[in-house]
Amino acid sequence: MAKRLLVAYGLWALGGPLGLHHIYLGRDSHALLWMLTLGGFGGGWLWDFWHLPSWVAAANGTGAPRDRGRTVPALSPLRLAGQVTVGMYFGLMAALGLPWVPPLLAQPLAIGLGVQLVSSVGDQTTDTPSVLAAAFLVSLLFQGRVLAMLPTSLATSITAQRHRRYKPRGMPRHRLAARLYHLGLACLAFIAPLASRGLYGAAGVLGTLLALPRAAIELLFLPLRAARLLAEVLGFAGGSPAPEYEPSSWSKRRQRAYEVLGLPAGSSAEDVHRSYRDLVKVWHPDHNRHRAEEAERRFIEVQEAYEELAGSRR
Repeated sequence: MAKRLLVAYGLWALGGPLGLHHIYLGRDSHALLWMLTLGGFGGGWLWDFWHLPSWVAAANGTGAPRDRGRTVPALSPLRLAGQVTVGMYFGLMAALGLPWVPPLLAQPLAIGLGVQLVSSVGDQTTDTPSVLAAAFLVSLLFQGRVLAMLPTSLATSITAQRHRRYKPRGMPRHRLAARLYHLGLACLAFIAPLASRGLYGAAGVLGTLLALPRAAIELLFLPLRAARLLAEVLGFAGGSPAPEYEPSSWSKRRQRAYEVLGLPAGSSAEDVHRSYRDLVKVWHPDHNRHRAEEAERRFIEVQEAYEELAGSRR
C-alpha cells in the first residue's frame, strides 16, 4: 500500500515523539528509538519534519536511490553524536532501574544496546558482537563506575562506526501486528525496571508517612520526659520508668519487630533499615504472585515492624 505524505505529517504531529510516523513508514528501529527517548529528546522529532518527504518516497520506492557504490556508508558526525548520547542515556537508566544487578553487567549491556539501536536507524547497521564486546571491555577497565559511562559510550560508538555497513536490500517485512508486538516487548524491557524501582521508592515513602503519627506522639511526650529526667537528676524522683509512659507490651512489640526483621535486639538503625529494604524486595506482592496471600501478610508484618522500630528511634 502506497504511503501518503499527508498521513505521515498527521502522525508526526499527533504522535511524533512516540515514533508513530516511523511505524507508518516501516522504520521500526527509528520508531523504537523515538519511543525510548521521546522523539530524540524532542529535537529529533522536530528534525523529522524536513525529512518526511524523502522517507515517504523511499517507502513507496519512488525516491532517488542512494549511492551504494561504496560498501561502507559515509561517516556521519550526527549519528556518532547520537550513539554517544543514547549510549550514556541507556547506561544511566540501567544504573537507576537495576541497582541490584552488578554494574559490570548491566551498564555495558545497556550502553551497547543503545549504541546498536542508533546504528540500526535508516538503511545502516553495524556488527552487534563487536559493539557489545567493546562496551564490556571498556567498562571492565573502569570497574563499572558511573563515571565510566562517557568513555564506554564513546569507545562503543567508535567501534560501531568502524563496523558500519548497509542493511541488505530486499529484506522481508513482517506484518504490522508482529512489528507492534516486537516494539511493545522492547519498550516493556526498558520501562519495567524503572517502574519497579519507582514502586520500591513509593513503598519507602509510605512507610515514612505511616511512622509520622508515632513521631508526633513522641514529640508531645518530650516535655514530660524531660521534666522527669530533670527530677531524677535533682533527686526528686526515682529512676524506675513510669508505667503510663512505658507500657508492659512495648518491649514485647519491639522484640517481635526485631524477630520479623531477622535481627537481634538492639540492632543499629542502619541494620534495621537494611533488613527492611531487603525483606520488602523479597515479600513484595508483585514478585510473589504464586503465593499472594502469604506475601501480602509478610509484607504488612515487615512494614509494621519497621514502623515500630523506626518510630521508637525517632
